[in-house]
Amino acid sequence: MNSSPKLQGQAALVTGANSGIGRGVALALANDGAKVVVNYVAAPESAEEVVSEIKKNGGLAIALQGDVSREDEVKAMFELMVKEFGTIDILVANAGIQKDCNFEDMSLEDWNRVLDINLTGQFLCAREAVREFIRRGMVKERSCALGKIICMSSVHQEIPWGGHVNYATSKGGINMMMKSMAQELAPKKIRVNSIAPGAIETGINQKVWSTSAALDRLLTLIPYGRIGMPDDIGKLAVWLASDESDYITGTTVFIDGGMTLYPGFSTNG
Repeated sequence: MNSSPKLQGQAALVTGANSGIGRGVALALANDGAKVVVNYVAAPESAEEVVSEIKKNGGLAIALQGDVSREDEVKAMFELMVKEFGTIDILVANAGIQKDCNFEDMSLEDWNRVLDINLTGQFLCAREAVREFIRRGMVKERSCALGKIICMSSVHQEIPWGGHVNYATSKGGINMMMKSMAQELAPKKIRVNSIAPGAIETGINQKVWSTSAALDRLLTLIPYGRIGMPDDIGKLAVWLASDESDYITGTTVFIDGGMTLYPGFSTNG
């Protein structure tokens, strides 16, 4: 654990935390002093591995199952978290999926499932977090803010993505939901921000980095010349959840090695 933890004594929930970006965020929050709920919907053994790693490093964590697109499961998960940790101070709404195909072949089922998890899931979790922040009240010894919500978005809230219309739409929706929540909740001292990753080395996009040829093609889109790692996102999440960023709300932080700089135009297109 960090010798000068930024999140000491705070309780955090990270959805979809048993792999990829969510795992990186959960480990980083715990390393900076937070008690962490590792949410998962499948593969409980992976969630328990994250919990074990946190405990091995001196932290506190539990794994809780819950489909973020189901209101009853979200409410049950929050009830268990409050019972175990007393409250929630930080929500990282990370759970998300892709179901890619050509637009004309996209089924309503695949459209709905991506929106249900990626967008509605963040709404449901954020709503329960806000209700608990308000119920608990301010604890200034822990944080300047009543509560912190971090929405996991994507560069594709900004960059159109053919073949992934459902996914890009969900991320565009997250952007406006986050801003509207931040505007409404700021007077209550609840901060809401988004992290928008570019290409990150996770299982969901393994085909674009797992071979040297694929990685070379990917790097043409990244001016900084490397793929991101889950730990990069974890470090940013810690900062956005800490009092160091207390005057930041309603903002998306792009963490993409310059992907949103549209590198194809660096030589006049």
